[in-house]
Amino acid sequence: MAEKLIFEISREGKRSFTMPCWEDCSKIDLDEKHLRKEKIGLAEVSEPEIVRHYVNMSTLNHHVDKGFYPLGSCTMKYNPKINEYMAALDGFTQIHPYQPEETIQGVLKIYHDLADMLCKISGFSKVSLQPVAGAHGEWTGLKVIRAYHESKGNPRKKIIIPDTAHGTNPASIVMAGYDVVELKSNSKGLVDIDDLEAKFDEDTAAFMITNPNTIGLFEQNVKKIAEIVHSKGGLLYMDGANFNALLGIVRPADLGFDVMHYNLHKTFSTPHGGGGPGAGPIGVVEELEKFLPVPDVAEKDGKFHLDYDKPESIGKVHSFYGNFLVIVRAYVYMKILGSDGLHNVSENAIINANYVKKMLEDTFDLPYKQNCMHEVVFSGENLSKFGIKTLDIAKRLLDFGIHAPTIYFPLLVHEAMMIEPTETESKDTLDRFISVMKQIAEEAKNDPDILKNAPTTTPVRRLDEVLAVKNLNVRYLQK
Repeated sequence: MAEKLIFEISREGKRSFTMPCWEDCSKIDLDEKHLRKEKIGLAEVSEPEIVRHYVNMSTLNHHVDKGFYPLGSCTMKYNPKINEYMAALDGFTQIHPYQPEETIQGVLKIYHDLADMLCKISGFSKVSLQPVAGAHGEWTGLKVIRAYHESKGNPRKKIIIPDTAHGTNPASIVMAGYDVVELKSNSKGLVDIDDLEAKFDEDTAAFMITNPNTIGLFEQNVKKIAEIVHSKGGLLYMDGANFNALLGIVRPADLGFDVMHYNLHKTFSTPHGGGGPGAGPIGVVEELEKFLPVPDVAEKDGKFHLDYDKPESIGKVHSFYGNFLVIVRAYVYMKILGSDGLHNVSENAIINANYVKKMLEDTFDLPYKQNCMHEVVFSGENLSKFGIKTLDIAKRLLDFGIHAPTIYFPLLVHEAMMIEPTETESKDTLDRFISVMKQIAEEAKNDPDILKNAPTTTPVRRLDEVLAVKNLNVRYLQK
């Protein structure tokens, strides 16, 4: 027996389907040696057993539908289920990238309108939706920067990044063919203006920063930074990973940024992926439009089409036009919220982070005490006198059904705990998290072995991580 699904597109663009059906293998034109002589003999499984299997599997892992996920700088926010429903519609899932343009006008309109919305909220004149991850967007933006400088006859060799840069930034820079120059932060955790001015020379193509940065702080001197970079013929790149702290409040292009990538999973509620599929569109100022990837979705006489007529484009950076169903999810999210709703996203993210900061600043060390934006970075250094490390705090949180925050990053904060509550968590959830963190701090003082042996309630106990790295042995363990 074999399942057969026929999908055809006529020359006129009309689609015809034959739904999945069961047929005798003898009717299928296959070589005899490929035909099964006996039935497969699959086990009979009832519906309750299947449902229980997947429910039980879901309880073995931690996910945002199950509990709080304060993963700093990664914005593990709740993904509305309507996004998934809309992305699963037949009109979206049953299309083919080679269909005639006249048969996918609705799809092209979504591309066009989402790019337009991203332009409006960021201030850039053009957006490409082709990159399929945040780091892919970084690399694409850097290739645009390279194309710009080459068009001026000066390709330049270096990109400057601060020590608060996201971890993918250095890798993207090297992959784009540049050398990395690191800039130290000042005592406030912000860009050291004097160091930037000293290091930015005629061989530097761009300054690449995250704003707000990975300590959760807004770069107050961003206008001065832009002035320095532009005065030396460079471009200013913004890593948009923390854009969910700026929506409706400030537009990056208005601050002087020339290129930016958007993380649709962090800001616009698409699935985070775990390596993909994702979406990392880039926005650019008018002078850089001509270098964007092809094709671009253009509108003419009320019709949408794929425009490849861009002779100075860096070319394609993905096989087709970007991860469409991820783009649909972001489109739904933005349409539902509207401009006021997006503004509220940032306000609530900032309020939640500062609430956590205020409630825990007397319990844990806080290296940078000014008001934060979307996330706050504590240090567990004050518990070291009890023999407790930040790793122990992270492991103990799992016993309370709370995912650990990002730890040991950024590197300029010793024993760092980067906490990002996002805008989707309620005050009740935050109050419980705060209470648990205070309880853990008390346990560290009174019974530190509780933390050192944690977690005790998870399906998998604490691993010997050093041994695991040195002697990696991936296999299925049967209880």
